[in-house]
Amino acid sequence: MEQKIFHGSFLPEELADCLIDHLNFDNLLIQKRINGEAVSIRIKTTNPINSGGNTSLGVIFKSIEGGVLVQLGQQTWAGIAASLGVSALATLMNPLNLLGRLDDIAQDLESLQITTKVWNALEASALSLGGSFEISSHLRRLECPYCGTNNLITEPSCFACGAPLGFKPLKTCFHCGFILINLSKFCPNCKNPL
Repeated sequence: MEQKIFHGSFLPEELADCLIDHLNFDNLLIQKRINGEAVSIRIKTTNPINSGGNTSLGVIFKSIEGGVLVQLGQQTWAGIAASLGVSALATLMNPLNLLGRLDDIAQDLESLQITTKVWNALEASALSLGGSFEISSHLRRLECPYCGTNNLITEPSCFACGAPLGFKPLKTCFHCGFILINLSKFCPNCKNPL
């Protein structure tokens, strides 16, 4: 299962409706279902038996903090594989049969690209709804491991306790345990030499 997060202030149903508008082709049947806070869409080919194989794909939209999580299920390939197998067998029996199966092969190849079309449509839809690929501002926070205060990710040290944020080892005073921010010779808390 593939998944992506689209950041923005839109609802899962809005993004799902945009996807439906983008994929409104004659050969696709799209069913939408709302399950509480999640929206699911099933995309299925509806072509007749003699024009390519059938396939289906499920898409789930869930609201998360700062955007919408989209999960794409595995596409079913059995119908496409069967159709391509029929084309190959017909061509082996008589190479001229290939001419009669060109439409089927073209439809099968187009059906194989549904996953790519869905992701492209979702990216375009999210941008049109005011979304972005940048993480929302309230998610750009880092919790200080020493005092629990939320700090901006870009800050080198905690604004509440002065502890370094990141992977630097913490340097403390041997006498009182005060967290040392700069390389001074005396502890700013207990005034003892370091």
